[in-house]
Amino acid sequence: MPKMQEAIAALNDQNLDFLIHLGDFKDQDPDANPEDTLRYLKDIEAVFQKFKGSKYHALGNHDVDSIRKAEFLNHTSNSGQEHAQNYYSYDSNGFHFIVLDANYDADGTDHFFAEGSDWENANIPEEELAWLREDLAQNKKPTVVFCHHPLYEFYKEGSKFHVTNFGEVQQMLQESSWVVACLHVHVHKEDVSIINGVTYITRLGMVDFEGVENNAFSIVEVSKDGLKIEGYKHSSSSDFKWS
Repeated sequence: MPKMQEAIAALNDQNLDFLIHLGDFKDQDPDANPEDTLRYLKDIEAVFQKFKGSKYHALGNHDVDSIRKAEFLNHTSNSGQEHAQNYYSYDSNGFHFIVLDANYDADGTDHFFAEGSDWENANIPEEELAWLREDLAQNKKPTVVFCHHPLYEFYKEGSKFHVTNFGEVQQMLQESSWVVACLHVHVHKEDVSIINGVTYITRLGMVDFEGVENNAFSIVEVSKDGLKIEGYKHSSSSDFKWS
C-alpha cells in the first residue's frame, strides 16, 4: 500500500494522459481466503482511484487466484466503461491503446487458480482474437498493446511465462502496421525484444523487492518517433526509436 500511495502522489504531479497497471493488482494469503483477497483488492483499488485522470486495469494471474475474474471486474473501474472489461481498447492523444487478457485455459475457460488452472498455460481465446482482429482493422492510429503476460517467448528458471498462442497474436500485430510496441510485466525482470518491427517491453512490478525505497513505476512517453520510459527508483529508464 505505501508503494502505491507513493506512486499515485508522484504521478498526480505530472501532466499524464492516463494511468494503467498491468496486472497482479493484488495477491492472497497462504490460506487463500476469498473474503480476505477481495478486501485486499478493494483496498488497493481505493488508492489507485485517487489518480486524478483516466485510469485502466489489465488482469494478471494473481488477480484470479481465490476470486473469479468477474469478481475482480465487479470491484474495479476503468475510465469510460460502465462496467470494467477484461479486454478492450481506447484512444488517447492521437494514439490507440489495446488491453488484452490472457488469463484463459486453452479451451477459452476463464483461469481460476482455486480450481486448478495452470498459470503457465495462458491463452488468448478465439473470441478475443476475433475482437482483436476487428479492432486492428478499424484502427488508423499508432498503437500500443498492454498484456500482463509476454506476447513473445519467455522462459525463466524452468517455467513458461509467455502467452501460449503468442505467435498467432504476433502475426496480427505485425500485419497491422500501426502497432509499435507491447508492454508486459509478469516475469519479475526487465526485458526487451524487437520482433518484425514491434518492440516488446517487459517491466518490473511494484511488488518486486521489498520496501518503499525499492518502489517501481514508470512514466511512458509515446511519440511518432519512439517511446521513452522514465523509471522511478528500482525501475530503469529506456529510450526506443522506431525504425
